Amino acid sequence: MDDEDTVAHAAKVLLERGARSVIVKMGSNGVYWTDGTAGEFYPAFSVEAVDTVGAGDAFNGGLAVALNEGRVIGEALRWGLAAGALSVTRVGAQPSMPDRDSVIQMLA
Repeated sequence: MDDEDTVAHAAKVLLERGARSVIVKMGSNGVYWTDGTAGEFYPAFSVEAVDTVGAGDAFNGGLAVALNEGRVIGEALRWGLAAGALSVTRVGAQPSMPDRDSVIQMLA
């Protein structure tokens, strides 16, 4: 799902079904976030992908770390995007998980 109108509509449907906020991962096209009041597309980092296994897990981990540290949603999404982008530059699931310093460097 990468058409912005389709993504925004799908997120709206989820909100109507009771979700308080929605994040739609769009692979190399980034992510879309909305809480029904505000919504925004966040572009993916441009990298040379060699293996996408584990990219979603890396995104989720980066997002979770940032939210746990009290970062606002936009910044947390960028952490997730950076972690996901770094992960696709390496082969394998577990070996591709980036460390904190790599994510911070990607964000700089």
